[in-house]
Amino acid sequence: MDGLTRQELQDYRDLGYVVRRALFDADEVATFDRRFAELVDEPLDEPMKVMRDVMVVKGAVQPQTPLHGVNKLMCFEEDPQLFAYCRQEAFLACLKSILGDSVYSLSTNVFNKPPGVDGRHPFHQDLRYFRIRPADAIVGTWTALKPATRESGCLAVVPASHRQGLVDHDYPDWEYVNKGFFAAKDVDVSERVYVELAPGDTLFFHPLLLHGSGRNRSDGFRRAISAHFAAADAQSEGRDWRTNVLVRQIS
Repeated sequence: MDGLTRQELQDYRDLGYVVRRALFDADEVATFDRRFAELVDEPLDEPMKVMRDVMVVKGAVQPQTPLHGVNKLMCFEEDPQLFAYCRQEAFLACLKSILGDSVYSLSTNVFNKPPGVDGRHPFHQDLRYFRIRPADAIVGTWTALKPATRESGCLAVVPASHRQGLVDHDYPDWEYVNKGFFAAKDVDVSERVYVELAPGDTLFFHPLLLHGSGRNRSDGFRRAISAHFAAADAQSEGRDWRTNVLVRQIS
């Protein structure tokens, strides 16, 4: 199975991200989307967790359905239907193009942005959440399950921002903010690019790339399945990161 092309790899290195269109077909997307909806409606086994939207938690919005109250589903490593995302052949070939032949998954999420809530995610760098180094040994992925447009709150990125290193982060000065979401300080977003994706399109991005998302102003959901991966030769301070209960060897 072919991975990223030479030009796609160059774009990834130069810009900090690359998009592969239609990497997952309609049946795969429907399976992930359906499974997410099923899990939100039933008790979850560890380590899976559901994060509720902060506006719902604080009573500012009354959810119309259980799905309207969910911000994301975390840690689906033990769910075969969702974790098939990380093992899909064409997707894995793209990861290997960047990380090499031995790849481990680090974290997994399904992001859900309902209509009618704030839903913003401030500009940030994902390396803020990881102790693994070097940064080049980590890749983030984000695959649309519903249309991700500017109206529905698609991701925005600052091209080539991965070259500036890790910047300071703090909580954004917003009325409603999820305390798990940090914001990069002093970000110049004048060069931001909106990454609009159709269901099945996949963004591969560097963990130092500045990215975030705005409100969902549409009438539908913006939903995506996402994961982070590391190369086998990555290092971390303290104990071996491969012993983490959530880490899985993919190849």
